[in-house]
Amino acid sequence: MAARKKNVIGPVIPGHIGIIMDGNRRWAKKHGLPYAAGHAKGAEVFQRTIRYCEKIGIKAVSVYAFSTENWARPKDEVEVILSLLRRYLSDAFGFRNENIRICFIGERSPLGEEISALMGEIEDFSKNHNGLTLNVAVNYGGRQEILSAAKTLAHDVNSGITELDMVDEAHFERLMYTSDSPPLDMIIRPGGELRISNFLLWQCAYSEFIFSETLWPDFTTDDLDMAIDEFNKRTRRFGSV
Repeated sequence: MAARKKNVIGPVIPGHIGIIMDGNRRWAKKHGLPYAAGHAKGAEVFQRTIRYCEKIGIKAVSVYAFSTENWARPKDEVEVILSLLRRYLSDAFGFRNENIRICFIGERSPLGEEISALMGEIEDFSKNHNGLTLNVAVNYGGRQEILSAAKTLAHDVNSGITELDMVDEAHFERLMYTSDSPPLDMIIRPGGELRISNFLLWQCAYSEFIFSETLWPDFTTDDLDMAIDEFNKRTRRFGSV
């Protein structure tokens, strides 16, 4: 990506960005460190990035922390990730005294009672915060989310709560985990991979995609600035000419 250019007017700041935090394992291997060091460094970068997003006026950030597919990783690495998650949840990711509303998206029951309870506590104490909304995707998959919404809709129609003829895209959108967030403007994926890996499949229909070779633990606020610069160079037609 090109270096950040000065703009007298200023860039358009995306309302909602998604971040696939990829490359922790490869960063650790590159530096001759255990997987745990890569995930710990990635968590530090996550905190710094979210604070910067809040500072520059982004309204919502959705981060991919642990996917439904990540359970297939080696058992010891999964435990490292969950252990780090417990630690950062206990500290509310370090955002306890900041005006950030934290929400968790994904299926919680496989994560166990302790983690699920911590998630609920964080959502409860931050629910009235009116700054940036942080959606943390844990045990999340885009197909799973759409299937869950479809099941809810089917139940509501069968129960007479919703009339089938009244169902449209806007109605289905309200069943998505991120229904309280603005439309997803952009997805950033560091780490060099060129795919979205089952992340926010419904929400990303008209999102801009920014791919970077930078591994997530090396991701900086300058990288985010450059992604926003690239976003501003795009012409968003939403299907029109």
